[in-house]
Amino acid sequence: MLEKLVKQRTYALVGSGGCGKTSIAEAMLVQAKVIPRLGKIEHGTTTLDYEPEEIKRRGSIQPGFAYFSWQKSNHYLVDIPGDTNFHGDIQYLLTAVDGVVFVLDVVDGVKPMAKKVWQEIEQAQLPALMFLNKLDRELADFESAYKGIQKILGVKPVLLFYPIGSGENFQGLVDVLAYQAYFFAEDGLLQKGDIPANLEEKIKEIRISLIEDIAESDETLMEKYLTQGELSPEELLAGLRKGVLNRNFFPVCLGAALENKGINLLLNFINGLLPCPLDRAPFSGENNETRASDPDAPCAAFVFKTIADPFTGHLSVLRVLSGKIGSDMVLFNANKGHKEKLGQLFVFEGKKQIPLKEEVGPGAIVAVAKLKDTKTGHTLCAEQAPFRLKKPALAPTIISYALAAEKQGEEDKVFASVQKILDEDITLHLARDEETGDMLLSGMGQLHIETTIEKIKRRYKVGIVLQQPKIPYRETIKSKAEAQGKYKKQTGGRGQYGDCWIRLEPLPRGKGYEFVDAIVGGVIPKQYIPAVDAGIQEAAQKGVLAGYPVVDFKVTLYDGSYHSVDSSEMAFKIAGSMAFKNAVIKSKPVLLEPIMKVTIYIPDQYMGDIIGDISSRRGKVLGSDTKDGLTEVKAEVPMAEMLSYAQSLTSMTSGQGTYVMEFDHYAEVPAQIAEKIIAESKNPQEH
Repeated sequence: MLEKLVKQRTYALVGSGGCGKTSIAEAMLVQAKVIPRLGKIEHGTTTLDYEPEEIKRRGSIQPGFAYFSWQKSNHYLVDIPGDTNFHGDIQYLLTAVDGVVFVLDVVDGVKPMAKKVWQEIEQAQLPALMFLNKLDRELADFESAYKGIQKILGVKPVLLFYPIGSGENFQGLVDVLAYQAYFFAEDGLLQKGDIPANLEEKIKEIRISLIEDIAESDETLMEKYLTQGELSPEELLAGLRKGVLNRNFFPVCLGAALENKGINLLLNFINGLLPCPLDRAPFSGENNETRASDPDAPCAAFVFKTIADPFTGHLSVLRVLSGKIGSDMVLFNANKGHKEKLGQLFVFEGKKQIPLKEEVGPGAIVAVAKLKDTKTGHTLCAEQAPFRLKKPALAPTIISYALAAEKQGEEDKVFASVQKILDEDITLHLARDEETGDMLLSGMGQLHIETTIEKIKRRYKVGIVLQQPKIPYRETIKSKAEAQGKYKKQTGGRGQYGDCWIRLEPLPRGKGYEFVDAIVGGVIPKQYIPAVDAGIQEAAQKGVLAGYPVVDFKVTLYDGSYHSVDSSEMAFKIAGSMAFKNAVIKSKPVLLEPIMKVTIYIPDQYMGDIIGDISSRRGKVLGSDTKDGLTEVKAEVPMAEMLSYAQSLTSMTSGQGTYVMEFDHYAEVPAQIAEKIIAESKNPQEH
């Protein structure tokens, strides 16, 4: 098995949306003779994008998986969606691979989203190759895209190839190290040829620079290069690989995936440069233990994705961390503390599942159906050597919608269907707002939520309506007031009597509620004082302005009276409620709204539009930071103004802007807007 593992490559295609990752995967499968011809994204015929929602929107909404062989090396490939709506679990996916092919579109260059995705790779600390794609496009700008890698991403690229022509004149590539030109023939085949005369000097310069970079990655190579002035092809490849594994630099390959140009050369360098599972650093466990990526270690496998299959139900997708696993094994779920019997193991070719006949070791990505209680994020292992992988971080959700059933009475059906989808997509969050009663579905963006609802409707035949969630407004007071609450009821026999006087005063924002018992002389017996407190708290749940909870106030109970026969806890609870309502009316009540802290990432040419838009949303810009053409804007904006921000930002920045937001504090609603909110609360049927 060791020899197999040395040749094995487990890697992900990563990049921003639309850069061509799925087309690269398609070309790889053609090169490996897994499929006979290239499928097209616009025709909905690619191997890895097969969900109806993916075909409809012409883009990946879930990771694609493929297993194939190239030059006697086994490849496990993960195609990670580039749209931010669909890669909130990217750290889970990167945990499952040993290296990355980072894809850049030479038409668009290094966009903000590409930088954001690269930061995820940096966080995972994975070795990477880079592939500059779409050199056959009309507006291809290789030089600009290449320079952007160092300038914007802040890393050191080394050029393995140089293009011969671009756009419709993209004819071939020069292998810099081999000093050999290749010209494109049919079906991705290459023909050797002479380096064009106008490129010879350029290639020589690039080659010298590349050899120097390689030599610097290893002291022995550097010493030999300085003394002898040259290195053998074997030494160059070994030094190049060492530099990749140590993340000293990032080799750059070139091509055009839609035309299957340069993909075979990319595959060769994946074999030659990316790590094998044995190169992987030990995995960290939740209890500070580690587990080596070693076939002779006790077995452990991490469930990093769950996929719904129409025939077999939920498929758990595993990365083998250590040891060996095979079909029909019994493993221990370290998160749940019970055993799981594995059924038949599969590898993927897109939606096609290929049964495994033998055990697989570290780095293998396999699937198994119908595990009893194993979810995404769980570790399966040998019971005698338990290990629980430390779960990667998930991106925070940025948008929420309220869900309602199309047909009255189907609310439970809606809730149940959404629960099923949560197993498959851990970046979704379902909750019920106790205050508003809304069933809230939170996700990574509007498209994420809408696509999820489409999927639920298709699979479970449930009609769901998306609504903007209700804003959790609050009410508070601005001045002191005193008021009496007196409850007296006589209906024959024993009556009801409670009487209290309270002093109401505002507290600083965020301080909540404070109750002070200042009763002296027993004018209210001690057993009734908690009832007054309870009545006030109950009344505070529904304010006098618009029915929202009242916050940040202090109540002092200082006087009252009681009846030896008719007084009761209930009577004093009602009296406390009455006193509170009377006092609030006198205390200049105001409406509060939640203010969100928002961080927006944009190309700097959109700065003016973004600032103006924030102002139009009653927001306040806190600051901005511009570096290498990218700007980070920090602002505070009312939640009510951010409900439709995702689509607005996409429109303003042509899809290049992203943002995150979190709750920060409550602030007073401007009077004119408060009047409208209060009016709507009094006449909800009109709105």
